[in-house]
Amino acid sequence: MRRRILVLVGATTSLVLIAFLVPLALLLRTVAADRAVQAATVEAQSLSSLVGTTDRATLALAVQQLDVSSPDAVTVFLADATVLGSAADRTPLVELGALGTSSSAQVDGGREIVFAVRDQAGGAGVIRSFVPDAELGRGVPGAWLMLGALGVGLLGLSLAVADSLARSLVRSTTDLAAVSHRLATGELDARADSGAPGELGVVAESLNGLAGRITDLLREERETVADLAHRVRTPLTALRLDAEALSGQGDAARIGAGVDAVQRAVTQAIEQARRRGTGPGAGRAGSDASAVVRERVEFWAVLAEDTDRETVVDIAPGPLPVALGAADLAACVDALLGNVFAHTPDGTSFMVRLAPRPEGGARLVVSDAGPGLSDGAAVRRGASGAGSTGLGLDIARRSAEQAGGRLELGGSADGGLEVVVDLGGPDTPA
Repeated sequence: MRRRILVLVGATTSLVLIAFLVPLALLLRTVAADRAVQAATVEAQSLSSLVGTTDRATLALAVQQLDVSSPDAVTVFLADATVLGSAADRTPLVELGALGTSSSAQVDGGREIVFAVRDQAGGAGVIRSFVPDAELGRGVPGAWLMLGALGVGLLGLSLAVADSLARSLVRSTTDLAAVSHRLATGELDARADSGAPGELGVVAESLNGLAGRITDLLREERETVADLAHRVRTPLTALRLDAEALSGQGDAARIGAGVDAVQRAVTQAIEQARRRGTGPGAGRAGSDASAVVRERVEFWAVLAEDTDRETVVDIAPGPLPVALGAADLAACVDALLGNVFAHTPDGTSFMVRLAPRPEGGARLVVSDAGPGLSDGAAVRRGASGAGSTGLGLDIARRSAEQAGGRLELGGSADGGLEVVVDLGGPDTPA
């Protein structure tokens, strides 16, 4: 942007200077030539009265003095073929003057001026003045040099002013972009300078308003989640009391464990909402993927056994650090395994594989031998083809992106669905 402004101003200023200085330079040359011709004309005319009124000796002396003092060559041709002053040939213009016509013309080396006069005897005479090119252009090179220096100075001044303006605009634009990047990384307290020049100030004010609105919405979201948590805790407490009142210890323990799981999920949602928007990388923790995945697979293994599902587990030994908190990683694994149980019939086998990535982090692969996905849109949030909420794959996708990785869907070797979740290491940017 800065370079474009300088190029634009430089080109515009150059065109203006050319349009102004070139005609002025030509005018100066014309004025200098006219001045030299006018001076030669005055000198020649001063001799015209002497030719007709003075004797030959006085006229010769006057012509000689004028020829010495003048930068021009002055010659007087008398009717008796006498030549006074500078030696010169009888040019066609002199012959025309002898016929009584005064004129001037541009010739080789300068300008020739002739005047027709009459001597004391009434004979036709001619006064010739020759102005050399050096005299016609005297002072012009210096004037042109001054004009060139003036043009360069004006061009430099315009570029300096344009550069100052461009720096201001570029600085304001860069600051505006930096603030937008800070907001994108979660620094919601970042604000742009509304005093930026022109429309950039309007954009800065709008960006600040947007940042304030986002902050308000996040605060309202956190408050809503907190209120929801308080509302959910009361029925959860009632469920726990009912579970403890059951006569069967096994049923009581099972229901109590379910209530505890719901309680942990609610608490995790509250903590995540409170962390959100507090700065870059807020809420981004690390965990041992090997331990978390192994624990969740063992949890689901009981249900797999009840539904006659063959399970293949290949988990690399830990520790295997990833840039994702244990609770978030557990939710990701639960979402993927829950999809297997929800969308494949009983008896369908599945496989869970966890391996380290060469660039750091881990790769989690969950595949099954079910019918697979009929529509790739199932990865969209809320999209489901089996009557579920459609949030499972989206939870896994968000977990992968939070860890600086990605989620990919494909077909398994058994014809079912294969979900690949890449999780970045602790140093991987989100």
